Amino acid sequence: MGLLLLLTSTLLFSSFHSGTALNADLKITSVDLSVEPSNEVSRGTNVTLRCKGKVLTSRIDALIRVYTISKDDIVIYNKTTSSSEDFLYHLPEARVSNNGKYRCRMHMMGEEMGSQAVTLSVTGMSTPILQLSKAIVTEGEAVNATCLAPGETGSIWFNFYDGSKDVDKIGPSSNPVMFRPKGVGDHVIRCSYSVFVMPDKFSSPQSNAVNVTVKELSVVPVLTISPQDNVYEGDALKITCSVNDAMKYYPDALLLLSQGDTLLSTGNTSVHANWTVQATGPKLIIVCRLYVRSAEKVEMKTVSVTELFSVPTLHMSPSEVFQGDSIQLTCTSKILSYDKLGGEPLIYRLESLEDNMTQANGLFVFKAKKIDFNYTCTVVAKGIKKKSNVLAINPKVPVSAPKISVHGSAILGRELEISCLSETGTPPITYTLWKNNKQNKAVRVQEFHKPAKFTVLVSEPGQLHEYFCRASNGNREPELSEKLRTAVIVPMTEAYLMVLPTSGDISEGHSVTLICSFTGTPPVTVGWYRDSDSNALNLTTTKINTTSYTFILSKKHSDKYYCKAQNRANSVESNRVELEVGMAKWKKLLISGTIILVVSSVVMVGCVLFIRSRRGRVQREPVSVWSSRKPETGSDDEISTASNDPEVEYTEVVHPRSEDPTRSPLRKGTDTVYSELQNSLHGAADHHDYGSAKYVDQNGDQQHGIPQHNTEANNYSDLPIPVD
Repeated sequence: MGLLLLLTSTLLFSSFHSGTALNADLKITSVDLSVEPSNEVSRGTNVTLRCKGKVLTSRIDALIRVYTISKDDIVIYNKTTSSSEDFLYHLPEARVSNNGKYRCRMHMMGEEMGSQAVTLSVTGMSTPILQLSKAIVTEGEAVNATCLAPGETGSIWFNFYDGSKDVDKIGPSSNPVMFRPKGVGDHVIRCSYSVFVMPDKFSSPQSNAVNVTVKELSVVPVLTISPQDNVYEGDALKITCSVNDAMKYYPDALLLLSQGDTLLSTGNTSVHANWTVQATGPKLIIVCRLYVRSAEKVEMKTVSVTELFSVPTLHMSPSEVFQGDSIQLTCTSKILSYDKLGGEPLIYRLESLEDNMTQANGLFVFKAKKIDFNYTCTVVAKGIKKKSNVLAINPKVPVSAPKISVHGSAILGRELEISCLSETGTPPITYTLWKNNKQNKAVRVQEFHKPAKFTVLVSEPGQLHEYFCRASNGNREPELSEKLRTAVIVPMTEAYLMVLPTSGDISEGHSVTLICSFTGTPPVTVGWYRDSDSNALNLTTTKINTTSYTFILSKKHSDKYYCKAQNRANSVESNRVELEVGMAKWKKLLISGTIILVVSSVVMVGCVLFIRSRRGRVQREPVSVWSSRKPETGSDDEISTASNDPEVEYTEVVHPRSEDPTRSPLRKGTDTVYSELQNSLHGAADHHDYGSAKYVDQNGDQQHGIPQHNTEANNYSDLPIPVD
């Protein structure tokens, strides 16, 4: 029905959409859906869904409207009408199956609009009615039960109850249901139903109670066992399972004869079994079961059985073995009934997946395999066979000679981790660290190929050569490692920096050598540094306790220098040496020569200019010039005894004076100028700019150095005072 409505509405919609071009004068403005008398009503109330659509149009002819009602988004009704009245959809005597969300949609000349969803909730369900086909039945007999839900619609499922227990649950297509009450006596049967409105379920109250009486079957099983007393393993029992004569009324009956979980025989009226007793415990339980339809009747008897021999046990000696070692397995039964055995021997058999061995005394000797293997043993006598539990044998792999090693570097004064490891060997393995044939420490390792670790303090350089370790994983002689062959690293303790040359000319263009000495285990990496730069000037690695670095000086090399020495243990810094780089000798000579040349040129130019200016003012009169000096010595001897005082020369220069009318009359005579020229005995002192090297401690204080050469100025005597 729903599919037909959907196809109808689809055809209508397609026909309306084809006329869209004709609907420019029509517009649906609103569609509203309401529930009357209310959204929440009780069962049996007549409910009406009112769909009201408002349309704007200029047309006067009757317009065709199509209304669609949907519940939970499924179309349940379509209506085509030309009436402008509200569309009404009726739900007479509402049921819980009517619960859900409803919508109304209106289609009109290509225009369409839907309403908002409204929810209808119906409460209350009818009380179910139970009907049974029989009130009295026999065990296993079926009863037909019908559960009715008056007036209810929708998807309904029924539940049946026997007292407080669920009997069955069926759908509407399986009503009525056939079931068999279990147990003799009176049974109270009820039912209920549930209405499914997805995703919800609504359950009804329980129905009326109907009593059913179940009568016991008159037939019972009969079990006979011979003999039943003083039974030993291996004895033959005659067992019969049958029923009484009333069996002829139940041709579909079934008899089952069993012992424990073993089914001995089956039949319809009577079954027999000749069974050789095998004790699985101190008592055996024999069961005879009778099934008639679904009814079950049971009779059981207990038989006490004495063992001929107990279940064997399998032991291994020694308790642990290594691959290839001799191994002994013993299979024994602790309890034996010698009288009943009558001297018959027990046969022992050792079984595994690969081989089997038989011995009369239950003693088996062989070599252990290289792989894990399992064994069981069986004992046979008088047709009785018993098997032991499985014995798992796991031959051990002997430990190999352990290897001793250290983790990291062995540094004097620090702790060191020593490892001992055997490449092969079944864990657990016990490792023992020894020093000078005295046990130091022991570690038990439970995992395969995991080393044992020991921590020791390195207090002497040659201490480590005294250590070795032992490994053992059983009753074999322990394996020994070689002695530890690891060198001890002595940490760097001090470093000292010196400079060559220690004195003399430390100036531009000359080379200087920095020598770094230190103590500590090589190899040692040495770097040279200066205070003004954190980057190393040079790095080198050496195996001796001293190394050097040479470079050509320039003025920018004036700084404090130091070295760093580092080995695998630590690093140290040396003292600092301050280098003051002097000017190059050729630069000093060039500057001195330049100064002398400039001064000489200035003096000469000044003299020339002075003389020229004097000549222009000189009158034309004779000029006399005289000089006075000490008389020369008469001989070489006198020369050798002459005073070391400097020689003094006096020169008189007479300058003619020109007449100057603006000045007062000149004095007659001459102006006499005395000049004293003093010659140094040793000449002028040299002026050299020497550099120096100063050794300072770590705080930069001066330790010792080579002083610079300081010049002393020459003393000149005053010139004589001119005399008129």
